[in-house]
Amino acid sequence: MGPQHDNRLELLLTRVHNGKQVVATEEHRILEDITTARRDSPVSAWVNVIYGCNERCSYCVVPAVRGREQSRTPQAIRQEIEGLAARGYREVTLLGQNIDAYGRDMPGIAPTGRRRNTLTDLLHFIHDVPGIARIRFATSHPRYFSNRLIDTCAELPKLCEHFHIPFQSGDDEVLRQMLRGYTATRYRRIIARIRAAIPDAAISADAIVGFPGETEEQFGRTLDLVEEIGFDQLNTAAYSPRPGTPAAVRGDQLGEAVKVDRLQRLNALVESKARERSLRYDGRVEEVLVEAANPKDSTQLMGRTRTNRLVFFPTGHHRSGDLVRVRIDRVRAFSLSGTALN
Repeated sequence: MGPQHDNRLELLLTRVHNGKQVVATEEHRILEDITTARRDSPVSAWVNVIYGCNERCSYCVVPAVRGREQSRTPQAIRQEIEGLAARGYREVTLLGQNIDAYGRDMPGIAPTGRRRNTLTDLLHFIHDVPGIARIRFATSHPRYFSNRLIDTCAELPKLCEHFHIPFQSGDDEVLRQMLRGYTATRYRRIIARIRAAIPDAAISADAIVGFPGETEEQFGRTLDLVEEIGFDQLNTAAYSPRPGTPAAVRGDQLGEAVKVDRLQRLNALVESKARERSLRYDGRVEEVLVEAANPKDSTQLMGRTRTNRLVFFPTGHHRSGDLVRVRIDRVRAFSLSGTALN
């Protein structure tokens, strides 16, 4: 079943209990009363703003399971965020499978007065909610990532300097076969525009190695892109066939040994570049939003910078939800350690 059927869960379970097999992936309008996300943190909350996916990436089963895109109204989203702020949350992350496609299924005038709703309009509309100190959003699709969105993130002070924009492959032919709808050149231009507008921005992404038919030369272009851009974090995966997807029935599947080798080589480069990116924090003072105690060391707290770097520092008198100025004393590839200054 897809999440668009959450409000029918009791009925579906009853059918299964009565011995029936259920496949609930058809179109079904999501009701507003099931949009409250699970809250795993007392400080940072996830807020769903768009469900479903209209993309048809050849390796992905998500559209078949999650249904077509359904955007929540700006008013409902702001109301949820206001409720979170009233309960003490300091940070919200707006969520969507393709979040920068927000609003394209929603006719009418945006709260900002534009002719249609966009993610940029939504960010302006929710930015002034009292009590919320930070706003993030994920996951972005390069096909829809606009210069207007970048300029808005540079302009609005609560928008954090972190962008998660999957590229999946650095080779144009592989991207074409994946049905991603952009080129590696287009991706590079997006990152260049972000860094021109927000020089310290952190960039994270997703990448797949071993897509059917991927040659060593094509994989090399993925390595080249990672080397050139220098991601702060990169989620990597070896291609795995998903039943019912076009890529799964191709006859040019790569062997597991090839995929594992490429994944290991990519991961080694990712860690090396992330370590280089971390060096810029050494000795700097960063604003850290305290999330909780370090589960591995009770004498430490942990939190995140605006650029989404995890930071550990001695507990002191600070509590979850505090914004703390921390001098960074030690850098690692994917985390930092420091000393609180306030």
